[in-house]
Amino acid sequence: MDAAPHAAVLDLAQGQISYRTAGPRDSDHPPVVFLHGLLVDGHLWDAVAARLAEQGVRSHAPTLPLGAHRTPMRPEADLTPRGIARLVLDFLVALDLRDVTLVGNDTGGAIAQFVLATDPTRIGRVVLTNCDAFDTFPPFPFTLLVRLLRHPALVAALVPGLRSARLRHSPLAFGPLASRPFDPRVTRAWVAPLAQPAVRRDAAKLARGIDPADLLEVSGRLAKVDVPVRVLWGDADRFFRVDLGRRLAAAFATATFETVAGGRTFLPHDHPDRVATAIVAAT
Repeated sequence: MDAAPHAAVLDLAQGQISYRTAGPRDSDHPPVVFLHGLLVDGHLWDAVAARLAEQGVRSHAPTLPLGAHRTPMRPEADLTPRGIARLVLDFLVALDLRDVTLVGNDTGGAIAQFVLATDPTRIGRVVLTNCDAFDTFPPFPFTLLVRLLRHPALVAALVPGLRSARLRHSPLAFGPLASRPFDPRVTRAWVAPLAQPAVRRDAAKLARGIDPADLLEVSGRLAKVDVPVRVLWGDADRFFRVDLGRRLAAAFATATFETVAGGRTFLPHDHPDRVATAIVAAT
C-alpha cells in the first residue's frame, strides 16, 4: 500500500500549484482533497493522508497560495478568498476529481465554504475541522496578522526573526495552535517563502481580500448545501471556540458535530487518527 505522500506540480491559470498525493490510484473510495490555512502548506495533512492511504483512500493536499507557497502566483491572479475557491475548483477539474470529500481546517475551512457557494457539483461530502465561519474571519488576535500581511514591507522586516524556532513556536506565533510539538523543519518551511517579495505580494492580495462580511454571507447560505457534512472540533481551541463549531454545523441542512477533547486549531497535526476516522465515516 502506497502510504507515503508524493509531491507533484500542476499548472493552472493562476500559476503553478504544488500538491501531495497519497493512497492507491485505483482506490474504490471517493477522492479526498485537503485545504489548509494561512501561512501553512500541504504538509499539515501528511499524517492524516498516511492513515487514509493505509485504508485504501487516495488523497490530494495542494499547497494553496496563502503565504507558505514557494512558487509565486501570476501577478494578475485573483487571490481573494473567492479567487482561491475558484483555484480549488480548477484544481479539481485539472485532476478530473469527482464526488470529492472536501476537508478544510483553519482558513481552509472558509475556503471550503466559498467552494460550496461557487460550484458544489464536484463535491460529494465535506469534513470541517476548527475553522473560520460567519464573521469570525479570522478570529482575534489573527485579525492583527491579516492587517500585517496587507503590508509586504512590514512582513519583510519580520522575516529574519522568523528564522528562530523559539519565536515560531512561541505563544505569539504557531505555539497556541497545537498541543503537540511542531517539527522545526516544517514550521521553517512554512515561513521561509515570505522571504520572496512575490510571495509577500500574494499574501497581501489575500489579506486585503479577507472580509468577514463575505464569509458571513456565504455561511448564511449553507442550509442550501445538499451534501453530507461532518464537523469535527477541538474543544481546547482558544480561537475557534466550540460554540462557533456548533453554530457552523447547525447552519447546514445535514451535518453531524463531534468534539475532540483537548484538540486545538491544528487538529490534523494533533489528532490525525480522529480526522482520518471522520473522513472515512463521511463516505
